[in-house]
Order: sequence, then C-alpha cells, then structure tokens
Amino acid sequence: MQPDADWGRFAPAVARWEHATGRRAPWATDDRNRLSPAFVEWLMGLPAGHVTDVPGLTRTQQLHALGNGVVPQQASAALRILHQRHTAHAAPTAA
Repeated sequence: MQPDADWGRFAPAVARWEHATGRRAPWATDDRNRLSPAFVEWLMGLPAGHVTDVPGLTRTQQLHALGNGVVPQQASAALRILHQRHTAHAAPTAA
C-alpha cells in the first residue's frame, strides 16, 4: 500500500471530495510523473473504471475521453437550473 499523498493546500478540498464520492483519491500522477487518468476520473466524480477500465484505450485516449466528457453533478445542476428558469418564465396556460 502506498503512503498517503500530501495534498498541501488542496487537502481540505480533496478530503471533501473523498467524502462526497465515498472513495479515496487516487494518485494524481503515474510512475513517470504524468497526470493519471484514474485521478481525472475521480475528480469528475465518475465511478472507478468508467473510462480507465475500457479495454484497449491508451492513457492518452483515456485523458482525451475524460477531457471531452461531462461532470455528471455539474450537468445535473445545469439541467435543474434551466428547468427552474423555464418554469418560472413560462407563460400561464389558458384554462
């Protein structure tokens, strides 16, 4: 087992997101000190392996897919806000 990462000034935010997602943050970088797709996947709130366990995808392809992806919680909030705005501004229907 690897030792705990030192998140420095980001430790409170990482701890909050770990609590929200229910899982520990994976290492942010791989053994070559490159950004880890598993970390990006975790940051986006996706289930572990949602992208990183897709057979045949390279690290670069995983990062590309994640970079073009949607953060589910953000999309949900946006739809909720749009729905509220729409219903608040909708013209009353004739009875």
